[in-house]
Amino acid sequence: MKDVIQQAQTAYRKLTSQVQELFIKHLETAGWPPVGRLSNANVFDRLVSPKLQESGRRVAFVLVDALRYELGVALGKQLAEDGQVETHPAFTQLPSVTTVGMASLLPGAGHGLKLVNRDGEAVPALDELLLANVTQRMELLRKRYGQRFAETTLPHFTKGRFKPEDSVELLVLRSTTIDSHLESTPETTLGVVYDTLKRIRMAIHKLAALGFHEVVIASDHGFFLNTQAEAGDVASKPTGHWVNFHDRCLVGSGAGNVSNFVLPVERLGVRGDFAQVAGPRALVAYAAGHTYFHGGASLQETVVPVITVRLGARPAKEPKQLEVTLSYKRGAKRITTLLPVIDVAVRSADLFSGGAELEFLLEAHDKKGQVVGEAKAGGPVNPATRTLTLRSGETAQVTLKMEMDFEGKFTVKALDPVTLSTYHKLDLETDYTV
Repeated sequence: MKDVIQQAQTAYRKLTSQVQELFIKHLETAGWPPVGRLSNANVFDRLVSPKLQESGRRVAFVLVDALRYELGVALGKQLAEDGQVETHPAFTQLPSVTTVGMASLLPGAGHGLKLVNRDGEAVPALDELLLANVTQRMELLRKRYGQRFAETTLPHFTKGRFKPEDSVELLVLRSTTIDSHLESTPETTLGVVYDTLKRIRMAIHKLAALGFHEVVIASDHGFFLNTQAEAGDVASKPTGHWVNFHDRCLVGSGAGNVSNFVLPVERLGVRGDFAQVAGPRALVAYAAGHTYFHGGASLQETVVPVITVRLGARPAKEPKQLEVTLSYKRGAKRITTLLPVIDVAVRSADLFSGGAELEFLLEAHDKKGQVVGEAKAGGPVNPATRTLTLRSGETAQVTLKMEMDFEGKFTVKALDPVTLSTYHKLDLETDYTV
């Protein structure tokens, strides 16, 4: 398959290069963000703040670091079972980095956010308040909403380590898993993307049980993943005096060239102490060897999803009386490969569930409950969410992708993707020496 893979990668690089060339052309002509479209800097004031004006209305604001648009679309389709869901594209604040992007999702950012020069570094500020870190951003919300506000991380909330008081009407849930893991090991940690989507679904279910009425899910920026980076995938910086943002964006002053665009800050929706914004025209960074990056201007980095969920907007569905059965090689208890194939069957538990379908996760857990294997994308496995959907009476063979460094006993589980309750489990162990 090597030649086929290389051909696909070459075609993809050609396509993304053509799209990027057109994107930069329109960026230089029309500026940023697009006129008449939803920008991240207006998300809070348009979608969150009005809901909080109604006394007793409880809203959760889920901030997901580095959630690309197509991942948001897949998530929105899943969440449609939990309430009335709308997914919209939004346009990020430049530079498309976490500090700036998360600050743009605060109240008043549309007219007050700016970049200030602090000892040669560009720091976002809102109404003269510096917002260099998450503590400062959350403090701004705490001062504005007082006891009506609470915040925690998405994992803490889904694991039951945090429960908001009844007085809380604005709950912020923060997730940095995608960005932090892809920054360190982009080639091996794509599984964190699926784990994040899974936790968001769990959080929605818990929020509904706690009496929250609406959820708004937003992201600070997207990303580009170039795991087949070549030696020439690097850009030289334009001449001038610049402050670097994540190796994809510069603020300061200088001159553009064939490899870099340079535009006045006001053309790109940036305010503050700097005159110009620069960035590479191609999908490359200013440093070699980067396979995961953001910060610059591209569709992948600057178009993100905004998902609104009205909880309880639909009547609860009757539970499906379906059963899942897992088996491996006619009763074998040991796997001899990192890619074992699990036989999965779904059948009705009563006379009235014929034709119904069931969505579930297939995961391998060690004795401590840690995930050591996941369903490999393909066939009935959704490539974006890693869930399976089978109808009553259907069977499937699903390949598990085991972690390379795990050996020992483990349990394969078919799980409800929202509550993580177990439909069926299968105890196995590794035997790679055979």
